[in-house]
Amino acid sequence: MRLVGIWIYPLKSGAGSPVPEAAVERWGLAGDRRWAVVDEAGDNLWLGEYPRMASVRARNADDGGLLLSASGMPGLHVPPAAGEAVPVGFTGLDRAIDAGGDAHDWFTRLLGRPARLVWLDDPGRRTIDPSHGGLPGEVVSFAWDAPLLLTSAASLRVLDGQIGGDGPLDMARFRPNVVIDDVEPYAEDSWTEVRIGEIDFRVSELCDRCAVTTIDPVTLVKGKEPIRTLAKHRRWDGKTWFGIRLVPKNAGRLRLGDPVIA
Repeated sequence: MRLVGIWIYPLKSGAGSPVPEAAVERWGLAGDRRWAVVDEAGDNLWLGEYPRMASVRARNADDGGLLLSASGMPGLHVPPAAGEAVPVGFTGLDRAIDAGGDAHDWFTRLLGRPARLVWLDDPGRRTIDPSHGGLPGEVVSFAWDAPLLLTSAASLRVLDGQIGGDGPLDMARFRPNVVIDDVEPYAEDSWTEVRIGEIDFRVSELCDRCAVTTIDPVTLVKGKEPIRTLAKHRRWDGKTWFGIRLVPKNAGRLRLGDPVIA
């Protein structure tokens, strides 16, 4: 087995960026989901409800800020967040740093509703929800439920065959951090631990899938797949499943081509 894809999402619910290598920290990949968009009450404005979030290309700037672009929007450089700590509604986290008025105006225009950009100054403050497999001392960024998400290209090929239609699904729909291949389809379902390159991971849980996967990452149009087909072949406990969530047991670097051992 080998590592064939590494993806970083600087902005939660924004588009991902493939990279050839990445540092692994306690809370996930370095630079992954340290920024998020919230409403006036601090609740997350997520991709499943606002598909246009997937059009946002966010890059971590060298100065510690964020570079934003999206179709129909002017580019924006967000300086390093230095505002006050404001309330947010993320599980395991009650406050994050306000990113300032220009960023708020940009996202309010993008989404057509009041929106604010916030920054997680210290991911060590956000613990992983025990109901999603978190153990004492384990922490996570703004990512859902675990520091990393792993998917398998072999599993996607099987799903594509079951769906049929006009060509394969883009793996970007599943928003993974790491993609592996040269493995039996859905072999990952039974793993409890996995080593990728020099990093050991604990599998905290299988990943249940939501409406985000039905949004085409290019057109931003919602459809019925892959949830409809997953519900026929991968449904139990009232949910559909694809991929596994990982918690790193040590720090280091991941590189494309790294061997994968489970």
